[in-house]
Amino acid sequence: MKTYIFCIGGTGARVMKALAMLLTTGVKIKTDEVVPIFIDPDAAAADLTRTISFLRDYQYINEQLHFTSGMKNCFFKAKISELIPGYRLELSNTRNDKFRKYMDFDSLDIANQALAYMLFSEKNLESEMEVGFKGNPNIGSVVLNQFTQSDAFFDFANSFRPNDRIFIVSSIFGGTGASGFPLLLKNLRGIDMNFPNAGNIKDAAIGAITVLPYFNLAQSTDGKNDIDSSTFISKAKAALEYYDKNISGNNSLNAFYYIADDIYDTYAYSEGGPTQANKAHVIELLAALAIVDFCKMDDKSLQSSGGKALNPIYKEFGAKSNDGEMTFPSFHDITRTEIQRPMTEFTLFCKFLNEHLPSSKSQKWTKGKHPFDDNFFNGIFFNTHLKTVKENYLLWLTEMASNRRGFSPFHLEEMKKDVFGFVKGVKPGRVINYRSNYDLFDYYLCDIETKISNNLGTEERFIELLYQTVNKLVADKKLA
Repeated sequence: MKTYIFCIGGTGARVMKALAMLLTTGVKIKTDEVVPIFIDPDAAAADLTRTISFLRDYQYINEQLHFTSGMKNCFFKAKISELIPGYRLELSNTRNDKFRKYMDFDSLDIANQALAYMLFSEKNLESEMEVGFKGNPNIGSVVLNQFTQSDAFFDFANSFRPNDRIFIVSSIFGGTGASGFPLLLKNLRGIDMNFPNAGNIKDAAIGAITVLPYFNLAQSTDGKNDIDSSTFISKAKAALEYYDKNISGNNSLNAFYYIADDIYDTYAYSEGGPTQANKAHVIELLAALAIVDFCKMDDKSLQSSGGKALNPIYKEFGAKSNDGEMTFPSFHDITRTEIQRPMTEFTLFCKFLNEHLPSSKSQKWTKGKHPFDDNFFNGIFFNTHLKTVKENYLLWLTEMASNRRGFSPFHLEEMKKDVFGFVKGVKPGRVINYRSNYDLFDYYLCDIETKISNNLGTEERFIELLYQTVNKLVADKKLA
């Protein structure tokens, strides 16, 4: 089973990034392949480019690890595929063009120009589309209607197989997501039967999460905001009414997820491009868990016929407590069980690489039959891709911790005298051993290294060794 994830707009990119972070840590997802497809006219948006860059590093590492039956490692285990070059579905005629030119306004007759003026303001018509639709779903609904005409959509249809699933991620309070989601869904359920595998797509299991407002935007430096966050709630209400009639009312989705927050941080104003680099937010992590939940659902509960879901399911996310700074105990048991152990293991892995690896290289675990020498540590696998993933993962945690509402489950600062006290709210258990802190980490590494298969490549052996070590330490120290 492949799961195609259509990520619409900036929120779609950030949720996909959160999912990739979770898969990095070993959070389990019940699908054989994750296939991200981004829909965003703003190709230069930092939220999008950062996500794509992370996916490329993830893919490189995943391809070096073969996950044979004897391997215990869960880091980077899920396969993420690049069906479309750059992961992104290109939109035609949106660069350096105003909306007026896109809709060929000047060639319309008087009656149709009058109709256009009823639907679009002069500001809409003069809007540049290179960075998106700036909170105007009425513009997005016209421009995004073209994506089924692209080669990328044909490639998606051509690769689709029975039992594959589709999930759509979008926000409801902007322009690209609010307009792109219902249009994409309409084109999937009413797909032209001349497309390859059209019948399979029409009746596929389709899930979606709509992300309601969870942040505000500051005033722009010139005081002229094309995107006004004071309208987010009213836009969300209007869109929800439309969804109620035209999505839920038509049984278009097999599973529909909603998520929102009422504690808002204020982000610096940006209409898009390289300056649109919002801090990671716990809402995006939890939205990513909706995809994990959707993939776990039984096929029988996600059946469709004639382009309609037979038993639509609706879900909201609820936390255990309303903490301004959330930690793992803030969540109910299902969520906590899903994320606490893998995130704790990978965070410990990252902290070891940052805080102790240089000192640990003299230990015997680096000098086995296939040694981890300077060639390995200076090579592209470790020094480029793994190092970049580690830095981006820790930055992602730091951004979530500094946001409002914050998610701060770990002490990320160095604590050499209390290495295993980094999980907030968890008192480490005692291990019967005269070693402690990173000395205990080294002891476990040296012991486990002798049991790792010599048939593995150097990259696989390194990840397998480190995974088994942090897995055992987290269990023995009762950190999750």
